[in-house]
Amino acid sequence: MSYPSTRREFLSVTATAAAATGLGLPAVLAADASGKKKSPNETIRLGLIGCGGRGPYVVNDFLKLPNCEVAAVCDVHSGRMAAARAKYGGEKVAANKDFRKVLDDRNVDAVVIAPPSHWHALMTIHACQAGKDVYVEKPLGTSIGEGRAALEAAKKTNCIVQIGTQQRSWGHYKKAVEIIRSGRLGDICEVKVWDYDQHYPGLGAPADATPPKELDWDLYCGPSPLAPFNPNRFGYGHYFFFDYAGSWHVDWGVHHYDIVHWAMDTKWPRAAVALGGRMALLPENDNRQWPDTFGAVLEYGPCPAAKQGFLMQYSYRCGCRGEQRSHGKCFYGTHGKMIVDRSGLTVTPERHYRKGKWVEVIEPENARTKTHNHREVFLAHVRNRTQPEANLETGHTSTNPGHLMSLAWKLNRRIEWDGQNEQVVGDPEANALLTKKYRAPWTLDV
Repeated sequence: MSYPSTRREFLSVTATAAAATGLGLPAVLAADASGKKKSPNETIRLGLIGCGGRGPYVVNDFLKLPNCEVAAVCDVHSGRMAAARAKYGGEKVAANKDFRKVLDDRNVDAVVIAPPSHWHALMTIHACQAGKDVYVEKPLGTSIGEGRAALEAAKKTNCIVQIGTQQRSWGHYKKAVEIIRSGRLGDICEVKVWDYDQHYPGLGAPADATPPKELDWDLYCGPSPLAPFNPNRFGYGHYFFFDYAGSWHVDWGVHHYDIVHWAMDTKWPRAAVALGGRMALLPENDNRQWPDTFGAVLEYGPCPAAKQGFLMQYSYRCGCRGEQRSHGKCFYGTHGKMIVDRSGLTVTPERHYRKGKWVEVIEPENARTKTHNHREVFLAHVRNRTQPEANLETGHTSTNPGHLMSLAWKLNRRIEWDGQNEQVVGDPEANALLTKKYRAPWTLDV
């Protein structure tokens, strides 16, 4: 699969061609709120919020595209912010540790939000209220209530918001969705999803310490409790602390659940159970709070690809990768199964016994897409004032399965979920945990 090589070529692609590639790209330029059409040559100026590993990675992809530049950078760590500023233009790039200053900057058209997950929803809300378009990394917050608030803010302001579920823009994932929706695999009864990593013997268990002078630790904690500084709470290890993230079943899992929901044409499960604990890493070698080994099952009701409903099993372990395809999902149907991950998709036929012999009822298949363009999709929608497929609606519903797993694990019981009203059925204790409590002065106002 090939894509237009320049911005002008990209935006001249017809609606038919866009539909054929399955990328959901706007075909023609539309007017903005003032009625003025945006030119394909008009430069879009980005504000980068979060200059750690993921933020620069995303922005570097943006800067490979024509007519895009960085106008401002923001980070609570002055050293990282200074490095990003130097990389993206030096003194002509504004720099401030407070993200609200970036949102006040009239030179910024859109922001890339890439700090730890506990900031995603709040920054998205503030950005929409400031009239900025948003590219926000997944997951959409650390609670269901945060995601709902961010979605409401986006709807109120009509800002363009795309969540960083980049698999939405990969051709072979679109093909996987088409295969499942076509009925080729038969009725789907189960989907298995997994994330396997090798962290053994652990990420370390450093003692709490004084924050480095370059870091505004209070601002880093933000709406979360002001905990003592610990190196693992700030670095890569932040994913595994309750205050900042939801471990891989939330933070990585969003990618998986998004594809499952898309393929199965469903939005939410109706029940969740979960188990997990410290089963691979010794506490003296790793100070994470979330389990190092975790499993959950979600029950979904009937949907187009599963007439009687289906189960989605999730598995995470970090003491043994053990699989070549270590982050993937497998759809099991009555006619065959399909494994899909970032390396491609593989369809394996099921054998049925017919007329005295075993036969394969469908053809096997392998497919792979080498190129993806999630950042290009976002810029096209910003120019056209249209919402992308990976919008906050899908981002919210794709984040929620992980939150329901967390809830079931924390309460150690089955959770019955009313997805239409976003309430746990008959469980006031669980409903009290649906929205994270914010530390003053931060509030979740829309």
